[in-house]
Order: sequence, then structure tokens, then C-alpha cells
Amino acid sequence: MNDKGTLKRLTSKGVFPYQWAFTLLLPLRNFILSPNELINRLGIKQNATVMELGPGPGYFSLPLAKYLKDGNLILADIQQEMIDYARRRLQKRKIHNVSYYLCNGMSFDFESESIDAIYMITVIGEVENKDDYFKEFYRMLKPDGILSITELAGDPDKMSAEEIIELAGEYQFRLLKQFGNKKNFTLNFSPVM
Repeated sequence: MNDKGTLKRLTSKGVFPYQWAFTLLLPLRNFILSPNELINRLGIKQNATVMELGPGPGYFSLPLAKYLKDGNLILADIQQEMIDYARRRLQKRKIHNVSYYLCNGMSFDFESESIDAIYMITVIGEVENKDDYFKEFYRMLKPDGILSITELAGDPDKMSAEEIIELAGEYQFRLLKQFGNKKNFTLNFSPVM
């Protein structure tokens, strides 16, 4: 873990290194965005099918899975190590309404209009194939679904709200609601059908 290359990846652009996943579980994150605040921002029902893209070790996943009493949470990541880390944490706490999906970076093996909400936190800037992902988000979401993108200060891959709104607009998403401020924000979109 003390490898210089891994440390450099931690502080530079690109996919967050799984070797540093434990840092994503620090409770200090609650001061910027707590899991409960995220649940409020998503505004989803407890029977929803929700996908978290890039869950890391599952900081937000555990409270959200508990909230989804009659629903399902899909954790999707391009790093198997992150999926394994999150799975261990949730299974240890006997959370069973979660499935795990290893992304290929281009497409998702889910039925069209099958997901109520897709959310990501400090992930969109890391996505190489944003065009492919947005097309897939549009395809997978139900007509009244929510695409929620959160960006936080300190992320080297952070995109501005304006950049995200423009990108989402190119793929037939309209902005529903914006939370937070310029440094730390959540943007909720819906697909324009």
C-alpha cells in the first residue's frame, strides 16, 4: 500500500485506488454529505431499485440498503476489489437486498427501464466513456427515474455543475433539482421521454 504509484493515483486524476478504500469510510465525510442527507436528496421510495455507481467500500451503500426495506440496491464498480470490500461490509451486517455488478466501462447488462434511480458520488469525472454511460443511464432508468450526480470539493476529477448539466442535456436528461453549493453539490436529473 505504500507504493509510490498508488499514492500518486490517490492524489491525481483517474480511478480511485482500491488500496486506499479505507479512507472513504472516515466519519468526517458526514460533515460534507451524510448518508441520510443523500437519501433525502434522492427522494426515493423504500421499494425502489437503485444503482450506486462507484460505491467504493460502501460508505453510502449500507444506510441506503437499510432504507430500501422493500427495494434493492445494485453496487456497480469497475474494480472488483471495491465490490468485494463493500460486499464484505454489507454481508457482515446481514444486509441482503444488495447485488453486485462488475462494470466493463462501456455498457450495463440490465433491462431497459428497470431502475428507479442511479446515483454516483465523486465518480462521473473518473468515467472515461461518459457518452456510453449516459446512453446506458437513459436506457436503464424508468421514465420517472432519477439520475443523481454528486461532486465534492477536493476530488481531482471534479466536474463543475455547469459541465454536468450540459453533458446530461446532450443525452436527454433535464435538471430537476440542485442541492448544496458550488463546492459540494448534488444534481438530480430525469430522462426526457
